[in-house]
Amino acid sequence: MGADGEWVHEAGVGAEREVRLNAGVKRAMDILGAVALLVFFLPLLLVVALGVRMSSRGPIIYSQERIGLGGKKFRFYKFRSMVENSEEVFTSFLDSDHEARAQWEKYQKLDRDPRITAFGKFIRKTSLDEFPQFWNVLVGDMSLVGPRPCMPNQKDLYGVYWRHYCAVRPGLTGLWQVSGRNRLTYQQRVLLDAQYVRNWSVWRDIQILARTVSVVLTAQGSR
Repeated sequence: MGADGEWVHEAGVGAEREVRLNAGVKRAMDILGAVALLVFFLPLLLVVALGVRMSSRGPIIYSQERIGLGGKKFRFYKFRSMVENSEEVFTSFLDSDHEARAQWEKYQKLDRDPRITAFGKFIRKTSLDEFPQFWNVLVGDMSLVGPRPCMPNQKDLYGVYWRHYCAVRPGLTGLWQVSGRNRLTYQQRVLLDAQYVRNWSVWRDIQILARTVSVVLTAQGSR
């Protein structure tokens, strides 16, 4: 039993080292990838920022509270794609349209969202609105790959899988985005997030990043 116990202990230490090594590799990928993409796409980002400024009133960058690693809250950034008084417009719309409310409760998305500006529809469909999140990746709030960052009021939708969500940094892209995106219900998204966390590896992240390129270029499942 002593020898077996020592072997189990050594195997446990080895597994812990491997987890730490993989986590370090993932973080290095995040930093290098975010820096490289920000530099490469800087001219495009300036064009998008100008488009947001000229298309509607309000700030260029939109921020919102989201939940990240360990259940901690952070500020999440996007190019603004909505009208300035979006909350009032949203509440009024759902109160007057029961079908839209049912769709929102099922998908947490709307086919016809009155808050989104004309230019906002374009940058959402092309995922250009997501680029400010590279800053979230650089400062460690997010990763390139992981569950999409959820809002505090969406926590209960995860149910027993909430611990899976909190176990990793939320991602710019993830298994949900390359598996149907907005065509999936929120519950399907939750199951995919849990699946990602249970089966995580550096190689799996690389595969998801490669598939994301195709999804973005073809606008699969985007709204």
